Amino acid sequence: MFLGALLDAGVSPKLLEDTVAALNIGARLEISRVTRSGISATKVDVYVNGEKDAPREVVHARNNHDHEHEHGHDDRHDRSQGHSHSREQGMHQHKEHSHGRTLKTICGIINQAPISDTAKATAIRIFETLGEAEAEIHGTSINQVHFHEVGAVDAMVDIVCAAVGAESLSVEQWICSPLNVGGGTVKCAHGTLPVPAPATLKLLNDAPVYSSGPRVELVTPTGAAIVKTLVSRFAAFPAMKIERAGYGAGTREFPDHPNLVRLTLGEAEAIHATTAVPATSAEKITVLEANLDDLSPQVLAYAMERLLAEGALDVFSIPVQMKKGRPGALLTVLAQLKDADRLTKLIFRETSTLGVRRRDEDRQTLSRRWETVQTTWGPVRIKIASMNGSVSNYAPEYEDCRILAETQHIPLRNVIEEAIQKYLRSDRSSDQKS
Repeated sequence: MFLGALLDAGVSPKLLEDTVAALNIGARLEISRVTRSGISATKVDVYVNGEKDAPREVVHARNNHDHEHEHGHDDRHDRSQGHSHSREQGMHQHKEHSHGRTLKTICGIINQAPISDTAKATAIRIFETLGEAEAEIHGTSINQVHFHEVGAVDAMVDIVCAAVGAESLSVEQWICSPLNVGGGTVKCAHGTLPVPAPATLKLLNDAPVYSSGPRVELVTPTGAAIVKTLVSRFAAFPAMKIERAGYGAGTREFPDHPNLVRLTLGEAEAIHATTAVPATSAEKITVLEANLDDLSPQVLAYAMERLLAEGALDVFSIPVQMKKGRPGALLTVLAQLKDADRLTKLIFRETSTLGVRRRDEDRQTLSRRWETVQTTWGPVRIKIASMNGSVSNYAPEYEDCRILAETQHIPLRNVIEEAIQKYLRSDRSSDQKS
């Protein structure tokens, strides 16, 4: 449903189709237009080896049926479904699906895919978030968790495409309304569970939820993990200037409940000329600090890169003098409240520190947006900060400029300078037209 909403809001279908092909796990997407409660929406179905995905209780019942008939597997079934694999290959794939994949296996598949490093990090972070919840519920470690439904091919497609599609929108902040989790029970790999499932409940800790409408599962653990990873805060519909909206459809049609996910894109500034808009936005963040005096500079640089890839708002280090005159570094990490625990574990794992200090602080930020300019060598995104509707700062996206410089074999400064000039000319042109 989230993928459908992304597509309906403007994400390229080819981007998601290419992402699925890049995973190389025998899946494909089918995109269609449907109506739910009279509202036109985009529906995304995942086909695995020619078989369409379904609600997870249906998948569970189907897998149980297949397991009971495993020893009576008929090659004619493969041919009727257009399968070209051997009987032994089919048995192997079935067992992998039944017993689930480990986090290590899933991360290996994602890391080998030719998608951006940022999207890879987001997808892996979603799986890690899910794995931590599952491990706590089942009293085991994250490395011992076997992902059943969420380790299946269709769920891997859901998560990786969600990461790639979300990145393509260049959204600065994701805000989610309170979630209707549904009710009743659901059958899955661990048996019949109450709705919301224990993993969903764990993942949505501190999130506003309610139960209304049909007695079915409306938020799965996979969906909850995507929300927890992407969303910066939960709130009612925020004040903004709406640009466009997209609707993603679910499989079922409910009589009194539109089975849809709606995604609305817009800018949080300049809602109306007579409406007072704050010059800055305020939020609570966590500051993590650690003193390091016995760590290789190369290892510290790697740790800082990993922290940024895993969702830190900012990371920096300052040279300091430790006791007995030893040179050291003060590592500082700015993090969203929901990411603080996970990033603290990463600091312990990747550095030699024995302690991490943390404190919550208020942060005020300027309103930001992105514009894309066309340079001689390719497109470059420009990040634009503004206060009270007036531009106060702008800067080309470093990664865009770096990639063009490397691929075109030109100095980085040339790309940066031309991107700035292109933006300034387009900005003046806009002012003249207005």
